[in-house]
Amino acid sequence: MSLSTDAVHKLEEKTKHVFRDLGRLERALTHSSARSSAGSDYERLEFLGDRVLGLVIADLLFRAYPTAAEGELSLRLNSLVNADTCAAVADEIGLHEFIKTGSDVKGLADKRLKSLRADVVESLIATIYLDGGLEAAQPFIERYWDARSKGSNSAQRDPKTELQEWAHQQDGAQPLYSVVERTGPDHDPQFTIQVVVKGFEPAVGKGRSKRLAEQEAAIALLYREGVRQKTQEDTRND
Repeated sequence: MSLSTDAVHKLEEKTKHVFRDLGRLERALTHSSARSSAGSDYERLEFLGDRVLGLVIADLLFRAYPTAAEGELSLRLNSLVNADTCAAVADEIGLHEFIKTGSDVKGLADKRLKSLRADVVESLIATIYLDGGLEAAQPFIERYWDARSKGSNSAQRDPKTELQEWAHQQDGAQPLYSVVERTGPDHDPQFTIQVVVKGFEPAVGKGRSKRLAEQEAAIALLYREGVRQKTQEDTRND
């Protein structure tokens, strides 16, 4: 089913961009579970959009923090291009209203599918970029990421790295990750990962990839042990 004229107008209002190639826009919003043929989903566009987003955010941070060291800039960059932030932008735009999926993918606004919503934000960025280059993509990205780049939590460390360093201080312990469960179809898997640090209760995380599930498990343990404090945005996402 093609995007309706009303849906296109809504997206143009939210992005402040007039889309030139509506076929490409529809691909950007189509999950692999609903594709009609090879290459008719958002995966290739997501690949490009991820790189465009990274470049624009790196430039934004380089200009906004002229005295910041490379390490701080990297932490800020990672926090602004990760699935949590991209999904939050998708929710702000209301992208779940426009994403096309197969019948076996339900509840697009659900926290479990935040990675899918994050992917679509990146594919949308690629669509805008292919329409008008960086001149078109940069204003869109800065509109939704600029305020986030100034937040205190934008420099939070990678949770797995933070957990590893904290665990090492606890008698040289090393976090051990293991897959507890894998569910869902191949195009939309759900991993449950357990992390164990010697001397502490295990923590569990879930995600659409092992990496995301491991990060969620690390965050859960860091929060529980009081190593990391929840921000207001974390509390809203619970």
